[in-house]
Amino acid sequence: QVQLVESGGGLVQNGGSLRLSCAASGDIFMIDDMGWYRQAPGKQRELVASITPDGSTNFIDSVKGRFTISRDNTKDTVSLQMNSLKPEDTAVYYCYADLTTAWGTPRRNYWGQGTQVTVSS
Repeated sequence: QVQLVESGGGLVQNGGSLRLSCAASGDIFMIDDMGWYRQAPGKQRELVASITPDGSTNFIDSVKGRFTISRDNTKDTVSLQMNSLKPEDTAVYYCYADLTTAWGTPRRNYWGQGTQVTVSS
């Protein structure tokens, strides 16, 4: 079994900062991309940021310049530093890891349980 456990959500004022962390554990053979999605009430889940094993990153336009993503391949962790937060960043944030559990098996996404981020105006 594989588990992704998130931490770091909460309530912050407009312009504030939060750091989300996610640790993957269990029967992991290899992790490819890791990252974060978010889902606001009444909206579709969207990919916020992703990072490859060698550190290449991607962000949606609305968070560029405000969010950074990092990972520690030795600990199977991924973090999202969120600065200059805006009310429109309010959502449940989910980490994911695209991984395999054994040699030769196909990769698939595993998900964390989600953590609420609320930015007050």
